[in-house]
Amino acid sequence: MTDYKGIKGDRVEYIASDPTLTSAEEGQVWYNSTSGTLKSLVQLKAWSAAGNLPVAKNEAASDGTSTAGWIAGGSNTPAANTGTTATDEYSGYTWTAGGNLNTARTLTGGSGFGTQTAAAVAGGATQPAGGPTRTTLTATEEYNGTSWTSVTGLPTATFAAAQCGIQTAGLSFGGTAGYGNPTFNTALEYDGTNWTSGGNLNTAAAYQAAGIQTAALGVRSNSSSDKNTEAYNGSTWTAVANINTVRNQIVGFGTQTLATIAGGFTAGPGSPQFTETEQWDGTAWSISPATLGTATRTGMGIGTVGGGTSGLLAGGFQTDYLANTQEFNSTIFSPATGAWASGGSLTTARSSAGGAGTQTAALAFGGYTGAVSNTTEEYNGTSWGPGGNLSTARTGLGGCGTQTAGLGFGGYTTTSVNNTEEYDGSAWTSGGNLGTARYTLGSAGTQTAGLAFAGFTYPGPNTTSTEEYDGSTWAAGGSMANARRDLAGVGIQTSAIAIGGNPGSSPYATAISEEYDGSTWTAGGNLGTARYRLAGSGSSNSSALAFGGNSPPSRNATEEYDGSAWTSASPLTTGRIALRGAGTQTVAIGFGGSVPPFSGATEEWSGPQTTATASNLTTT
Repeated sequence: MTDYKGIKGDRVEYIASDPTLTSAEEGQVWYNSTSGTLKSLVQLKAWSAAGNLPVAKNEAASDGTSTAGWIAGGSNTPAANTGTTATDEYSGYTWTAGGNLNTARTLTGGSGFGTQTAAAVAGGATQPAGGPTRTTLTATEEYNGTSWTSVTGLPTATFAAAQCGIQTAGLSFGGTAGYGNPTFNTALEYDGTNWTSGGNLNTAAAYQAAGIQTAALGVRSNSSSDKNTEAYNGSTWTAVANINTVRNQIVGFGTQTLATIAGGFTAGPGSPQFTETEQWDGTAWSISPATLGTATRTGMGIGTVGGGTSGLLAGGFQTDYLANTQEFNSTIFSPATGAWASGGSLTTARSSAGGAGTQTAALAFGGYTGAVSNTTEEYNGTSWGPGGNLSTARTGLGGCGTQTAGLGFGGYTTTSVNNTEEYDGSAWTSGGNLGTARYTLGSAGTQTAGLAFAGFTYPGPNTTSTEEYDGSTWAAGGSMANARRDLAGVGIQTSAIAIGGNPGSSPYATAISEEYDGSTWTAGGNLGTARYRLAGSGSSNSSALAFGGNSPPSRNATEEYDGSAWTSASPLTTGRIALRGAGTQTVAIGFGGSVPPFSGATEEWSGPQTTATASNLTTT
């Protein structure tokens, strides 16, 4: 066994508790005498689920980073077996449509290079393998973040080439003129205008690419027997260490000194796909402890320009095309990004309920279950249990406060109502009535300092009215700039935010936010995804979370607000509309809603952590 003292010159430190960990402690080793464990701060490597592609597909061009990736072309129609022109852009959590390619194509392998706002696609085929009239292409296109432009084509029509680099310094190597044709050993370099010959590969094949034009890595990706890897220095290819597991149609990303490959399959009918991941450290490949959540092949890798510590595997094929995105991270922080996790389901599935409380002490009341409801449920962080019934059954009501000091107001019975009820942890009692009867309104605050705003005054119209509650009566507050309903509201009476909603006319979903300071509403930052019938949580107008809502295909979209701008966050597992939320921006809960049908699903949000996590060391 290696002698730590002999290498480091020091004995392992014995301490009673773990030190406060930061990146400065990475690689440090200590013995925790209280727990009896040898510990170290090391990189944690794992795959996690991210936002789904809008359409399941495989064999597309792709590149960028794990927070600004892109995919173009590919195959998403098994019956027709044709290529597409679609471009999808990744924000770090969700996918949105970009500009279409001029030429539809599929591009098996690690094709495509560049960033989300300066990308390039070269070659490919008009149809994937097995198509009746496939044509291999020379066509090259450049992307500026909005639209694709046709530029100088490849000298030779090429399918399944590996590509890497940036838009003004790209590299394309290997591939084939088409199925049934020999593979190429040639490499081509792109300067943003023209293609010129580079050094030849030692082995003609289809490869998966990583790195840049002058420091590239090619990993054999179409072999049932060979495992070779080659490295390029801008003029010459050199054979380097082999991968550990032979496989076809892998996905890869990274740099010449820090690369990751994953997935693939062994040749032959019925061959299983792999979840195995391997990593390259510049000298050798090692099998990573991180494994894919979903085994796949012919997917799209993203992260060649991302530095090697993070990347994506999007789409691919298993027994059918896949839409899922899997994200790889190597970090000392755990978790590095926020995420939703399943909680206990509501006893009664419902939409448009009132909500209040925190992640571990939440309140759900009223709503619609197929009929207007008066039931209340209380959440303890694990499961929902019964609470006292509302005096007036209703749906689309506002809610705020805590589990033991809640407030419910407005809503709909057979018309909009102005009733207010106060909850003490076991029973509801009447409070002062709203001045304006309304439902699907925004709400914020506490039982003794509540806020009601916007909403629908049946039979209409939407209102801009704001009212403030002092524990017994409602009084007029400042009017909103934008009348709407089906919006989310969070915060307190003197620092609230109104999020999204339905203005009452096409296209119905809005992205606008307004901030309230206790007297006046002012414009806030716009949501990235316009929507209505969404939920929210947060403590103020500078710390909010918005999730779910009616804006297909984004019913699971989550966004965070910092007081000026909304940014995408990890999506809900179950996309839905008319759900309710409670808690803060970093510790929240979302429950109920409609998928459709009515949902009892509960999800708990944990925001991104910046606390380093130590690992136990063993003798294995």
